[in-house]
Amino acid sequence: MDVSVVVPTYNEAQALPELVRRLFAALEAAGRQAELVIVDDSSPDGTGDVAEALAQRYPVRVLHRPPRSGLASAVLDGLAHARGQILVVMDADLSHPPEVVPRLVEAIEAGAELAVASRYIPGGGVEAWPWRRRFVSQVANLLARPFVPIRDATSGFFALRREVIEGVALDPIGFKIGLEIMAKGRYRRFREVPYIFADRRFGRSKFGTRQVLDYLRQLARLWRRRVRARAVPWGTGSDTAPRQK
Repeated sequence: MDVSVVVPTYNEAQALPELVRRLFAALEAAGRQAELVIVDDSSPDGTGDVAEALAQRYPVRVLHRPPRSGLASAVLDGLAHARGQILVVMDADLSHPPEVVPRLVEAIEAGAELAVASRYIPGGGVEAWPWRRRFVSQVANLLARPFVPIRDATSGFFALRREVIEGVALDPIGFKIGLEIMAKGRYRRFREVPYIFADRRFGRSKFGTRQVLDYLRQLARLWRRRVRARAVPWGTGSDTAPRQK
């Protein structure tokens, strides 16, 4: 497979069948083939069993890990086991529309080395989010501006060429593996692809105070790294690929 989609899961048994069905329908409509790598942290709701059943019908591989090992490390494990040269990362709760995946892959094939699904460029947006979540998200992106040139730096929905992270020391905290890759990855051209974020329909959100604190710790690490290296903000080049309107 040229494309691998990595999805970390914890208690996503209800959403997973729809995600898989829509993802492969979107890929088929776009004339593309891909593998799906599901990384499950021993979900007590049986997500791992649901994933194994789906693997009988779709090109799905399932990695089973100890309980609550963490989203960021799950993504890293999934990327390490992925076979594709183009890697896509997305959530399992349907807040990331699977129909956007072919557009991210197209952006990579058009010359970008990193393509980020963005809520904060024209055409993007958020549905059914309380004002507190909107406020926290916008502040978090402002805090990330010194490190990355991407407007939706907290996006967990992105695609990249494998070379972007090969040999890169990634040490994320909490949820924001995307920020870690955007700040440390080896890329010169990126593109933001607009999408509409929709809050989860199944289960409970895993966002809370701990995730906010983890994000602040991650930013502190990036500051220390920048000071030690005497680096300019992000320092990986410029966006020479046209942005999608």
